[in-house]
Amino acid sequence: MESLPPNFIDLPFIYVLYLFIVGFVGGLVSGFIGSGGAFVLTPAMMSLGVPGIVAVASNMCHKFPKALVGALKRAKFGQVDFKLGLIFGLFAEIGVLIGAHLQESIRQNFGDSGSNLYVSVAFVVILGTVGSYVLYDAWKSRHSSDDDTEEKAGRLARWVQSIHIPGTMVYFKSLKAKVSLLFILPLGIATGMLAATIAVGGFIGVPAMIYVLGAPSLMASATELVVAFVMGMGGTIKFAWSGFVDVRLAMIILAGSLFGVQLGAIGTTYVKPYMIKLVMGLIMVIVLFSRGLMVPVYMAQLDMITPIDQGIEYILRNTSFIIMIFALTLGAVVILGAMWRGIRLEKIQLEKAASTP
Repeated sequence: MESLPPNFIDLPFIYVLYLFIVGFVGGLVSGFIGSGGAFVLTPAMMSLGVPGIVAVASNMCHKFPKALVGALKRAKFGQVDFKLGLIFGLFAEIGVLIGAHLQESIRQNFGDSGSNLYVSVAFVVILGTVGSYVLYDAWKSRHSSDDDTEEKAGRLARWVQSIHIPGTMVYFKSLKAKVSLLFILPLGIATGMLAATIAVGGFIGVPAMIYVLGAPSLMASATELVVAFVMGMGGTIKFAWSGFVDVRLAMIILAGSLFGVQLGAIGTTYVKPYMIKLVMGLIMVIVLFSRGLMVPVYMAQLDMITPIDQGIEYILRNTSFIIMIFALTLGAVVILGAMWRGIRLEKIQLEKAASTP
C-alpha cells in the first residue's frame, strides 16, 4: 500500500464520518446565515490533526464549485453584479497569492506548528472581533421590527462614489454609480489575504461592498459568491501546486454540505433575522475558544513559551475537540429545531384554516 503524502493524515472510517457531519453542519450554517461556514470547517479539520495550511487549502477547494452554483442560481433573480464580482475577485486573487505565499513561507520556516499557530491566532482575533459584533447586533435588533425600506448607501460609500479619479472610474449596476478601481484594489487584496489565511474572505468582502462601495446587502452577499469562486479557483491551484490540497477532505465535506445547505436555507424561512445573527455569533465565539486553547500548545512546540506537560497538552487537545463538537451540535440543534418548529406551526395553521368554515 502506498504511503500518504507527508501533509495528509490517515482517514479511518470514524474520521470520514466526522468530516461528513462537519460538512453537513457547515452546510446548515452556510444556508442559515449566508456564510460559507469556513469558520466552522477549517478548525474542525484541524481538530483531527490536519495541518492548518492543508485545512485552509482543502476548504478553498470545496468552496469554489459550490460558490459558482450559488452565484448562477442567485443571478436568475438579478442579485449578482458580475462586473463588480469579477473585478473584485481579480484583485482578491492578488491577496490570495500573497496570503498563500505567506502561509507556505511560515510552514517552510516553522513547520506545521507555525502554520497551525498562524491560522489559530487569526481565527481567535477575527472570530473574536466579528463574533462579538454579530452578537451585539443580534441583541440590539432583537426587538426591532423588519421593514422593507430600500437600503441607501452610507456616508462613507457616498464619499467614495463622489471621488473622481480619471482613467480608473467604472460603473457598477449594483451601486448605481461609478467607483474608482483604486478603492476596490485594497479591499480585494485584504479579502484575498484573509481567504488564504483562514479560508473566509466574506468577513471583509461583503461588509466592504456594503459600507465602503455602497452595494445593497442582498446584492453584496450574492456578488461575494462570484468573488469566492474566483478566489477559490486560483487559491486551489496555488495551494495544489505546492501539494497542500487534500481532495479527500474537500470532497467528503462537499458531500455533507450539499445536504446541509438546503436544510439551512429552509430554516431561514421560519426564524426572525436576529436569530440568524445569534446563531452565527454563538458558533463563532465557541469555535474561538476551541482554537484559543490550542494556541499555547503550538507556542510550546515552537519554544516560544515553557514546554507544556504532556498531561496538560492532552487535556487542552481533548477539551478543544469537545468544544468544537459542542459548537457543531449547537448549530445543528438550533437550526434544525427552528425548522421543525416552523414546519409544525405552519401545519397547525393550515389545519386551522382548513377547518374554518
